[in-house]
Amino acid sequence: MYSTITVTHQRAKAQMQTLDRSVVFVVDDDVSVRESLELLIASAGWQPLLFASAKDFLSHARLAAPSCLVLDVNMPGLNGLDLQSLLTTDGRRIPIIFITGFGDVPTTVRAMKAGAFEFLTKPIDTDALLQAIGSAMERSAALTREDSELAVLQSYYQMLSPREREVMFFVVHGLLNKQVAFELGISEITVKAHRGQMMRKMNARSLPELVKMFARLRLDDQNVIH
Repeated sequence: MYSTITVTHQRAKAQMQTLDRSVVFVVDDDVSVRESLELLIASAGWQPLLFASAKDFLSHARLAAPSCLVLDVNMPGLNGLDLQSLLTTDGRRIPIIFITGFGDVPTTVRAMKAGAFEFLTKPIDTDALLQAIGSAMERSAALTREDSELAVLQSYYQMLSPREREVMFFVVHGLLNKQVAFELGISEITVKAHRGQMMRKMNARSLPELVKMFARLRLDDQNVIH
């Protein structure tokens, strides 16, 4: 079904150096497709994990390592597009490479609009698939770093007292210390003390850096000002 693997050993080695322990999930109800993809993916240096259905994949624990999903569109029960929708709703930002033997324009458009990384038709061109997986892994690595950095920011924010969070809110919205003091009904000296503690706990070296942190935390007013 698949042509001879043409990816070079040098390319695979380079991919492994930057994408160590990367996992390629394969969800396809056709056992022959799964077995072929398993050999291809393993030969290129990634770790393949195979599933016969979307339900089986959903039962698998999430991974912290970079990963991507090679997903068949047409499957009995929960199909590929349904699984994509569930993953999006659940907040799982895993790059999806769709494969199908019955591609049509509406399906392709729907998948791509929903955030699919690539859409390939069977029989699969191995070079195209390997290139797509490599690019998807790079994207996943970036998403993994973003998630890790956000988790650190959230842990910093959890250390703030309610008053420090209020000070942070007003500071990042451009208020001066004396204006913050007026809004909170406290002295300017107290604001300066809270501000210093807040900056230290957030590990923020400057106001612009704090503003970026606040934006990444995506806090709404109700979470900060009571």
